[in-house]
Amino acid sequence: MRDFLPFPDFSDAAAPRDVSRLRAEVRAFLDEERASGAIVPGLQTWTSFDRGFSERAAARGYVAMTWPKRYGGHERSAFERYVVCEEFLAAGAPVGSHWMADRQSGPQIMRNGSEALREEVLPQIAAGKLTFGIGMSEPDSGSDLSSVRTKAEKVEGGWRIEGRKVWTTNAHHADYLIVLCRSAPKTEDRYAGLSQFVVPLDAPGVTVRPLVNLTGEHELNEVVFDGNVVPDANLLGKGGDGWKLVTEELAFERSGPDRFLSTFGLLKVLVAAQAGNPDSHAAIEIGRLVARLSSIRQLSLLIGDLLEQGRSATAIATIAKDLGTGLEQEVPEVARRLMAERPARGATDSAGALAFAILSAPCFSLRGGTREILKGIIARELGLR
Repeated sequence: MRDFLPFPDFSDAAAPRDVSRLRAEVRAFLDEERASGAIVPGLQTWTSFDRGFSERAAARGYVAMTWPKRYGGHERSAFERYVVCEEFLAAGAPVGSHWMADRQSGPQIMRNGSEALREEVLPQIAAGKLTFGIGMSEPDSGSDLSSVRTKAEKVEGGWRIEGRKVWTTNAHHADYLIVLCRSAPKTEDRYAGLSQFVVPLDAPGVTVRPLVNLTGEHELNEVVFDGNVVPDANLLGKGGDGWKLVTEELAFERSGPDRFLSTFGLLKVLVAAQAGNPDSHAAIEIGRLVARLSSIRQLSLLIGDLLEQGRSATAIATIAKDLGTGLEQEVPEVARRLMAERPARGATDSAGALAFAILSAPCFSLRGGTREILKGIIARELGLR
């Protein structure tokens, strides 16, 4: 067995950096958006879609912050980007139009895409004008991505895609999907023969069907690929290294502030409701939530330092995701016990925020990998399987 917790030594982690001016600028922008009605506190998550908001955020330089200027980026630090992301999430901003493209799809294309693909899509992402979705999960596959059935067959000048993806967030709004496909027959190595492709969703042969969630929102989708062809330039990396690309991508997806701030709006409502004279029980419950939030945030920041250095963070990002989504699901349970209001679906006050969080919470530990799958990954990293 490996040494217990074979994770990086963070003793030399970067000292806190002064970002007070940046925070003030972002908060002023968010105040404007809140005043215009674009932000409804407690009733939105990072999947909430508003292309106009993303374009305005991009115009302020808050999208593609770390990217090279040649692709429309701003060449700022990963920590500055983190600050902007957590301010957006804490405010409940509707960042769904640009979030996945900025968080993982754009960086994936930058690292592994053809130059033609980079020039075609990256500047448009940086301008907040392109929405990307993630085409990983499939019917009957659960969280076992190695069992995907969607196939990519090599044809002259490109690849023909056949298959289905499900639980695809905002696919009905998206311009492109990064799709994990089996591009070669299965072998004893179940992770071999997988590839990722950038697929335009307006192509003939692509159909998007709605899946309505518990909140009554059309956020999730089923996407069917019926023989549409994508050019060779839309293959990411080399054919067959899709599993490696997916695992790298998931480290970015699992470690950010969106994995522990989804119910932060409700936590703020709860704190405000108890601010006058909380009893000892309420103070203890809220204190525990805030302490967990603080520690998970610190872990997330440290993972960000790792990723910025180009180091692997698969295992520790998996732990952060499991801890973060657990906290997100605990917040509405504590709020339900402490708040005087009964949850009221559709309301725009604290009762509505409570109902929205309760109905949204079950998906938090599903998206980005189920809790059971995450624990399996952690066990593997510990040498236990």
